[in-house]
Amino acid sequence: MPNPRRNVKFNHRGSGSNGPDGRRQSMSDISEGTPEPGSPTRNGKGDHGKIDLSPPPASDYEKKKQTFITRAIWTLVMIGIFFFSMFAGHIYVIGIVTAVQIVSFKEVIAISTVPSRARRLRFTKSLNWYFLATTMYFLYGESVIYYFKHIVLVDKVLLPLATHHRFISFMLYIIGFVFFVASLQKGHYRFQFTQFAWTHMALYLIVVQAHFIMNNIFEGMIWFFLPVSLVITNDIWAYICGITFGRTQLIKLSPKKTVEGFVGAWFMSMVFGVILTNILMRYKYFICPVNDLGANILTGLECTPNPVFIPHVYHLPPTLTSFFHLPTSVTIAPMQFHILVFATFASLIAPFGGFFASGLKRTFKIKDFGESIPGHGGITDRMDCQFIMGFFAFVYYSSFVAVKGGVSVGGVMELVITGLRDEEKVEVLRGVGKYLVNQGVIDAKALHCFDDVLAPTANSLR
Repeated sequence: MPNPRRNVKFNHRGSGSNGPDGRRQSMSDISEGTPEPGSPTRNGKGDHGKIDLSPPPASDYEKKKQTFITRAIWTLVMIGIFFFSMFAGHIYVIGIVTAVQIVSFKEVIAISTVPSRARRLRFTKSLNWYFLATTMYFLYGESVIYYFKHIVLVDKVLLPLATHHRFISFMLYIIGFVFFVASLQKGHYRFQFTQFAWTHMALYLIVVQAHFIMNNIFEGMIWFFLPVSLVITNDIWAYICGITFGRTQLIKLSPKKTVEGFVGAWFMSMVFGVILTNILMRYKYFICPVNDLGANILTGLECTPNPVFIPHVYHLPPTLTSFFHLPTSVTIAPMQFHILVFATFASLIAPFGGFFASGLKRTFKIKDFGESIPGHGGITDRMDCQFIMGFFAFVYYSSFVAVKGGVSVGGVMELVITGLRDEEKVEVLRGVGKYLVNQGVIDAKALHCFDDVLAPTANSLR
């Protein structure tokens, strides 16, 4: 008997004539799908030609070129927004810092969120935003009360909010804390407590530190602009020095960072800081604390300059002047010495904020914190060094630059309003009025009218 033929297939009606979608092909399908032998196709080839209308894939060079163009455009946009807001007034800069706070918090919270669990736990995201709002209410309130006492403490509506601000903030936080505990669900404890801890870490590292940047703005635009500029300048020079003569790797978290770039950027940042400080000190708009949120570069500000901005005469040691043939004294503002400390911190310490962010991204295996800025990644990717630098600037200013024991209108009003009884407040008003009459500041008739108005009130308080 002859051997049966193997691997031989026959075209049956249910097999070879089926189309790609599983249905039987009609004769028109077959004729349209398969060209006749030897007939030309659209690309000019014969039987084996295929119609390919898709665009050719972009080369690596084209991708890098497009990324560079996008990055450059958005860099110019950010620089334009930054300088416009700075010259337009302090309130615009505060608005930008607030937006940066919110977006950075959103980006950091998002990288630890598990969407499937977050959907099952309805209040996870709501609690995150509630704690953000509570923290910002407390911090912003502290700043407004401290810098604008003369406005807040005389307003009938704002006075109780100001005097009980910390208690109100604490109770708001307690409400969120109780709600979190009440929302715990079995099987999700680890995830919920991880989210709770992660939220508080983000609040401290982003919102709290950004709050001190806000205080820098209130103390004077120079205390905001200088730290920000030093961080940006250091980053630029670290890149230039690194690609020029960098050889030694600095840290494994950022393989492209080199010791040579690190040191070179430190030197260039100090030079840049001295030059920029010398320019900014000439304008009161930059060195004066905020006393009018409506002020801008055109209207300017008026104040008594901080002593650090006033040039002092420093006498050099005789041995040094004779040996190097130097002048016996130099005239320089103390701020020029302070800026060297700022530049050193911006170059040697602030980059570790970026290294911390790099380690965080490696932990979660992500390239960027977000896509808020095309070509740059997220807001947090650009602000990772700025937060710690702004925090340092405020602490340094408060410790070594701020004038201690100064008397302000807001401080005196706070003492009177919160520390005296009502009848004592009336006596203060009368005493100040008599003093102003004696100095010729106000007319005596105004004081008599004032006494007539206060007399019934004073009698009722006794």
